[in-house]
Amino acid sequence: MPHDLIIVGGGPAGLSAGIYGARSGLKTLILEKAVAGGLAREAPLIENYPGMDAIRGMELVEKLKAQAAKYVELKEFEPVKDIEVGTDFLVRTEKGEYPTKALILATGTTHKKLGVKGENEFFGKGVSYCAICDGFLFKGKKVAVVGGGNSAAMEAIYLDSVGCDVTLIHRRDKLRAEDYLRRNLEGKIDIRLNSVVEEITGDNFVKGVRIHNTKENTKKDLEVAGVFVSIGEDPNSELAAKIGISLDEEGYITTDKTQRTNIPRVYAAGDVTGGVKQIVVACSRGAVAALSAFEDLRNPYWTKKIR
Repeated sequence: MPHDLIIVGGGPAGLSAGIYGARSGLKTLILEKAVAGGLAREAPLIENYPGMDAIRGMELVEKLKAQAAKYVELKEFEPVKDIEVGTDFLVRTEKGEYPTKALILATGTTHKKLGVKGENEFFGKGVSYCAICDGFLFKGKKVAVVGGGNSAAMEAIYLDSVGCDVTLIHRRDKLRAEDYLRRNLEGKIDIRLNSVVEEITGDNFVKGVRIHNTKENTKKDLEVAGVFVSIGEDPNSELAAKIGISLDEEGYITTDKTQRTNIPRVYAAGDVTGGVKQIVVACSRGAVAALSAFEDLRNPYWTKKIR
């Protein structure tokens, strides 16, 4: 039987959309390529989600997942390979084909890479993009965090809390992280500003990084056992591009304020749409997308006559 709504992606936006879609009476399915939760799982501590004074990202995601499971079917480890656009839509995975009347893309983002020598070679051997996943392995060791935004600051604070000796490396002359995070770094974390990582060195595992101070035009080798890269994300918008959905110059899906894309009955929500990348925003956009799908399936806006 065809679904009314299929959601591609099981992060906060996708889970929220699933809850709102199913509660609106739509037969809804969420397809997630890995474990539900997306990058929100990696947040060491979330202190700005309404109603939660402080909660680990993984814990919040599990709460969202459990709530969604009451209403909607969730298939994990089932990546979408292709979408056929016709009168309705046909979503293909390695495990099956799913017809649907409407589609929400909540495919999120992936970590940006530094693109330097040694990064790929030492991935999983000292190079990581998730402090909460791998940080405990480096307890008592020296590590570097690369980045200057909120995520990088939180990763540095988390690594310090589990017993790592942390150096934060940022390419600009000041951190972009919020004030309260910068205050938490002071006196605890060695911060290297105006600095870029040019190479990650080692043998079987990471042994150090080569840092270029762009202000002083000097280079220095720093001995570390781990490198945690936190320099932003790239949108997972390949599926959207394949079916002709409009993207902005950075590759994010463009939507209107109701999360509608340029293709009728296709919506997008969450980090893949760019803008403010916060869990609360992703959840709200997921809800709006699902409600727009419900409204359009009842009363299609694209068939209305202009008078």
